[in-house]
Amino acid sequence: MDELVLVADADERARRYLEGIEQRRVFPDGAAIEALRRFDEPLPVNGRPDSETIQLLDEVGSPATVASNGPNYFGFVVGASLPAAAAAERLALAWDQVGFSFDTSPAAAKLEKVAASWVLEALDLPRDSAIGFGTSATACTLSCITAARRTLLARTGWNFEEQGLAGAPPLRVVVSEVVHITVKKALRILGFGTANLVVAPVDEHGRIDPERLPALDDRTILFLQAGEVNTGEFDSFADIIPRARAAGAWVHVDAAFGLWARTSKRLRHLTEAIEQADSWTTDGHKWLNTPYDCAMAICRDADALAAAMNSDAVYATASRDAQKNLTLEFSRRARGISVWAALRSLGTAGVADLVERHCDQAKRVGEGLAAAGFDVVNRVVLNQVLVRAESDELTTAVREAAQRSGKLWFGPTVWRGRPAFRISVSSWRTRDADIERLVALLADLHERARNEEVVTV
Repeated sequence: MDELVLVADADERARRYLEGIEQRRVFPDGAAIEALRRFDEPLPVNGRPDSETIQLLDEVGSPATVASNGPNYFGFVVGASLPAAAAAERLALAWDQVGFSFDTSPAAAKLEKVAASWVLEALDLPRDSAIGFGTSATACTLSCITAARRTLLARTGWNFEEQGLAGAPPLRVVVSEVVHITVKKALRILGFGTANLVVAPVDEHGRIDPERLPALDDRTILFLQAGEVNTGEFDSFADIIPRARAAGAWVHVDAAFGLWARTSKRLRHLTEAIEQADSWTTDGHKWLNTPYDCAMAICRDADALAAAMNSDAVYATASRDAQKNLTLEFSRRARGISVWAALRSLGTAGVADLVERHCDQAKRVGEGLAAAGFDVVNRVVLNQVLVRAESDELTTAVREAAQRSGKLWFGPTVWRGRPAFRISVSSWRTRDADIERLVALLADLHERARNEEVVTV
């Protein structure tokens, strides 16, 4: 089949998928999941027609997708793909560029440099910071902490590249009591050992208590959070970061979605002094609503990140700020292009409007569910709503009934040892009417479940 005809067919199928995104079940039904068995076919000896492959992918795969690209998905703090970002990704796929340096793609290199500059401006972080566009918050945390470890060891006279870790001066890692699992994963991979982590106690909102902050020194890496994953709360950067800097510690802020609160005049106070940290990680696919597989490692000391991630070879040298010298990947696609497209499409005012709209919608969810008899556990300071019913059993029953309905989706969580569910508002497609339907549906399911519980008893 002609390549252009095949691409046009795939584009038309994608168009139809997006056209019906609001009518889809948010989570596929049993029949769609059962139909996935059609993919269980032997590896062909002779290749099948390209058109047949795309047809199978659409007819079987599309019905079994989760409609996270729609307005009624409230799980895992993920946004839908903005039209400009998705279209830019589509064009970049046609380019098929190796985006590791100017030599492999002048266009990609330029776009990612502009995107990095725009991100620093939008977030009002130190303008000479380096940004590596990586695959995920986990990968970007690995990059930042590798730079942190290398820098702290160098201050003691230890050459990490030549001497490695064996016999190296010990470093301390201080994390929040509710540190995100991706941070733990990165630290585990880097060999710090979870048993060696120093845990900082938190208050009732999930923020590190400055009064109980463990001792810090110049061999400490301190992790703070901007947007705790359950409550949406922010650590007190203004109280903690100056103390850490005075002690010589490296401060990393896990800010997968909360960092974008800096774009809003109304919410910026939540991030006061966050710019004084040494490194930050944030995602594109959350509040910036880019396609997946796009996150950012941001490092105040650009040389530190470039030295830690350098992958120059005799056949492939590049500038210090080439993306292969700022990220884990050597061969990589230019993930920053969708960031560039999203920021150009929205502008700084558009990003702020998106963030504020979602926070207002989350407030409405909290108010509506509280009025319906739910216990809204958090203060709803951002876009996270943490909810329980009167009992753990009722909490689970309501959440499972909502998922079965196919009308929306959000997931379970545990807070302070008890089940809860978490509603995250972060899709550009979510309108106020969608929020009202969510509140009405959960109120109805709550009433039904409560009555059934009484009858059962």
